This record gives sequence, structure tokens and C-alpha cells, in this order.
Amino acid sequence: MAVKNASAKKRHKQSEDRRLRNKAVKSATRTSARKFVEAVHVKDQALASEKLGILLSELDKAGKKGVIKPNTVSRKKSRMMKLYNASFETASAK
Repeated sequence: MAVKNASAKKRHKQSEDRRLRNKAVKSATRTSARKFVEAVHVKDQALASEKLGILLSELDKAGKKGVIKPNTVSRKKSRMMKLYNASFETASAK
């Protein structure tokens, strides 16, 4: 890194730390989403319900930290709830 002054070095280090932290939060969120979708495809309502709760929590935390924009969080939560409801509406109606 060819940075000339101390403040630039510090800012670079801070941005790198934030980038890695944000990357970890996004990765955890994507993993939760994948596990939820897998549970829905297996048609296991109890597991899907549990994974949905974890996913919504992960999304809210990421939004609160500013890693993901609020509208993106809302959109993803809405789509996941829609998937859950469409997949298990007949099971809950019986």
C-alpha cells in the first residue's frame, strides 16, 4: 500500500476492517437465506419456521448495522414471508 500520510493509512485500515466485518455479516445472512429456502423445498414446515425466524433476525441486525439498506431488508423479508406463506398455506388451512 503506497499511502503517503498517517491519516490515510489509518483510514485505509479502518475501511478494510469494516469491509471484512460487513462481508461476514452479509455472508451469514446469505447462508441463513439458503438454509431457509432449502427447508421450504423439503416441505418441512417446523424447520422452515425456525429458519425463517433466524433469517429475519439476521436481516434486521444487518439493517441496523447499516450493512444492508433498510429497503433491501424490507424487500428480502417480504419475499421470504411470501415464499413461506405460499408454501405452507394449505398445511395451515387444514
